[in-house]
Amino acid sequence: MVDRVGSCDEAKLTLGTACYALILLDRLLPDGDGLSLLPTIRACHAGTPVILLTALDDLGDKVRGLDAGADDYLTKPFFADELMARIRAVLRRPGAEPLSPLICGRLCFDPQYREATVDGHPLVLKHRELLLFEALIQRAGRVVQRDALLNAVYGLDDDVQPKALDGHVSRLRGRLIRCNAGVAIHAIRNVGYMMKQA
Repeated sequence: MVDRVGSCDEAKLTLGTACYALILLDRLLPDGDGLSLLPTIRACHAGTPVILLTALDDLGDKVRGLDAGADDYLTKPFFADELMARIRAVLRRPGAEPLSPLICGRLCFDPQYREATVDGHPLVLKHRELLLFEALIQRAGRVVQRDALLNAVYGLDDDVQPKALDGHVSRLRGRLIRCNAGVAIHAIRNVGYMMKQA
């Protein structure tokens, strides 16, 4: 389950009502510096890893962020693969809560090891199919916008053709049908795609 908030005030309310395995925190929020939230996070969720995502890339900013209590500091722009690797790294540290497997239909996805299975049998996916699959199963039952999928599947320097994403979706859909995964990928016209139990 992923929650997204857009301000320090919203974050404080949410932190008081829910527990998280990991927190991604931006520095430049509309109502203040995300660093101001670190004492609240540490008071409510002492062992929860925090990764700062920010455009502030000076050495002094990085030092202040880490000294304030963040576990990692990633500057924008970044690649989705690097963010996922850093998430896996901080979740492997002692005291961090492991990510729970994601289940949809007969599919099971282990986000820590990025392994997918159907009824316990490995589901072998090509690199971009796996990135697409991961983005969809993390939000199973909800529409994932095309822009979010493009950011998850392609790097900043990739030359992406207009129909490339649709081709990857079509191949992934076919693979899931052939292995009887018990899920369907629905196209939401002019919005994106949604994975849900068939």
